[in-house]
Amino acid sequence: MRRPFVDTHVHFWDLKDPALHYSWLQPEVTHPLLGNIDGIKSQRYTADELVAESRFHGVTKAVHVQAAVGTTDPVEETRWLQEQADRTGFPHGIVAHCDLAAPDASEQLARHLAHPNVRGIRDFGHGDFWSDPAWRRGYGRLAEHELVACVDITWEDMAKARGLADEHEDVLLCLDHAGFPLARTDEYLATWRSGLETLAGAENVICKISGLGMGDPRWTAASIRPLALACIEIFGVRRCVLGTNWPVDRLYSSYGDVLDAYDEITAELSDDERTALFSGNAERIFRL
Repeated sequence: MRRPFVDTHVHFWDLKDPALHYSWLQPEVTHPLLGNIDGIKSQRYTADELVAESRFHGVTKAVHVQAAVGTTDPVEETRWLQEQADRTGFPHGIVAHCDLAAPDASEQLARHLAHPNVRGIRDFGHGDFWSDPAWRRGYGRLAEHELVACVDITWEDMAKARGLADEHEDVLLCLDHAGFPLARTDEYLATWRSGLETLAGAENVICKISGLGMGDPRWTAASIRPLALACIEIFGVRRCVLGTNWPVDRLYSSYGDVLDAYDEITAELSDDERTALFSGNAERIFRL
């Protein structure tokens, strides 16, 4: 029997919903990072599909991370997700999109927060947004609402993210997908690890171990083990959470394969530590 699992990174979509847009899922689009992802371009993937696919794997809760890219009003995605949560129980937490540099960022946040499951914000930003005073002000507003900032960055931007975390110690920053380790050479991994160490020096930063198939499509538990353990070693057990990046990572495995790998990789940790990684940390950090 599997231990309870809180999945901290899932995506839902409905390409038939006229209020929502998903630029990365359009038929003619090649994903800028992953290449051809036609294998997951179904018309819809919602809470119903996740519950059906994960129901034998001990999934008790899930956090949805923004999937609608190019939607005119990002609150429409939050509304749609909250409707699913009210109906099915999933997702328990919503990481919504907000343009933090926009003049109406505060108003966007307020409208998101009218939906009770909102727990965080993701904003890909534009250009060198790290140095944009407007964006940084918007980022700082997350503290008053206890919203987690989920960021997608590679090692090249980890020093900038550390500066942001130091400036806003009252905002919890979540490094998504373990900082996207996209290569497997010793040189690359040493640089990636150095970036993690820089970022982990800020106590208000946590690491989400997820999406490792994106940089290792033919992954095995043995091949991703050093990556996951590096994150746990550098950030510590209490500052790490686990996710699947589902259904994107279905391109590389089945849902159960990911959980089996996490179970194997963490086998030498104590039961309390494994419980923290699989569920406890996520429930605490995302207030689930």
